[in-house]
Amino acid sequence: QVQLVESGGGLVQAGGSLRLSCAASRSIFTINAMGWYRQAPGKQRELVAAITSSGRTNYADSVKGRFTIDRDNAKNTVYLQMNSLKPEDTGVYYCNAKIVVITSTQYWGQGTQVTVSS
Repeated sequence: QVQLVESGGGLVQAGGSLRLSCAASRSIFTINAMGWYRQAPGKQRELVAAITSSGRTNYADSVKGRFTIDRDNAKNTVYLQMNSLKPEDTGVYYCNAKIVVITSTQYWGQGTQVTVSS
């Protein structure tokens, strides 16, 4: 099991930046992949960015070139740097961890609100 705690959300104007943090309760070396998802009101939760234990990254097309996911193994923390924010980036951002031991199990944080005003 793993517990995930997000922080760093808030209110920002369009064009601004925010950095989200996700602290894991265990070594992230033991987690196959970690990612950030977001859910806007009335919409389904969608993948924003993900990073594997080997450091490979994957981004939604809508955030490529603006968002960066990275990790600090010593702190067991994954970050999402969000630049050039747009109102459509507004939503609750959730940290996700995927652990594969024969089968895959996913864990979620409690979410952090990001609001981008126009």
